[in-house]
Amino acid sequence: MDALAHFTIPVSGLHNGSHEYDFRIDGSFFQCFPESPIKDGNVAVHFIFDKQSDMYTLTFQLEGTVRTPCDRCLEEFDLPIEDDQFLLVKFDEKEWEDAEIIYILKDTPRLNVAKYIYEFINLAVPIAKTHDDADEDCDPEMLKFLQQESEEEPNISSSVWEALKGLQNDN
Repeated sequence: MDALAHFTIPVSGLHNGSHEYDFRIDGSFFQCFPESPIKDGNVAVHFIFDKQSDMYTLTFQLEGTVRTPCDRCLEEFDLPIEDDQFLLVKFDEKEWEDAEIIYILKDTPRLNVAKYIYEFINLAVPIAKTHDDADEDCDPEMLKFLQQESEEEPNISSSVWEALKGLQNDN
């Protein structure tokens, strides 16, 4: 059985209108994406599928945490994420995707949304991730080490370094 099968929406059996689903994302979900930068998490996804005769509107509301290393101290922590994303599904003679529009065949019986949930969780993670984002403190030992490294002057005795020091003193 496909581990992502329960993310499949049976569109052919649904009447027009809004349909809501709730999904719980954990580490087993991310294992289905071998190249994922996220390996573990706990994310609630509230998914709204609005079926209309000429298109579908997909709304993804994400809230939870993902396990990630802190960019400052390298210690793993649970980073809170929260995001709302939208997709349109339109019909075409062939399947393809644009930035915010998915094109599918008119008689497609099912739509699996796991890939989109995965992408939106990754987009919700900020580029810089620190314990500050979770209202936590970094590893104090690592912070001491980083402070010590930043206070030490580089031990470069080249003539280029000396010339640069001279420029600084002239100002």
